[in-house]
Amino acid sequence: MEKETIGKCPICSNKITITKLHCEYCDTTIEGSFYLCKFCQLNSEEKNFLEIFIKNKGNLKEIEKEMGLSYPTIRNKLENIIESLGYKDESKSNKKDIASKLSSGEITTMEAIDLLKKDK
Repeated sequence: MEKETIGKCPICSNKITITKLHCEYCDTTIEGSFYLCKFCQLNSEEKNFLEIFIKNKGNLKEIEKEMGLSYPTIRNKLENIIESLGYKDESKSNKKDIASKLSSGEITTMEAIDLLKKDK
């Protein structure tokens, strides 16, 4: 039975380095430091979601039906995977920065509104 390679260390959750590759057919072994692709570092739930996403050609309404989850839950799962792959939603982080500055009194409500309008 084949086992899937884990992408993160089960102890500290950091990236795993593969140090040996072996071909069972010709008995060749290659040793070194090999890193897994970004997708290999996703957990099985995230990989399953991506498979469903691709199968449904990215149609979130169809994914919603297949998984029996709400649209916002599907969106959140997708956002989490995007972030796990190393892509940041700059507009999302910018909105958090504006909210933080507003909350701490660094900017006024009107300044926050103006910044959010510019962010669109």
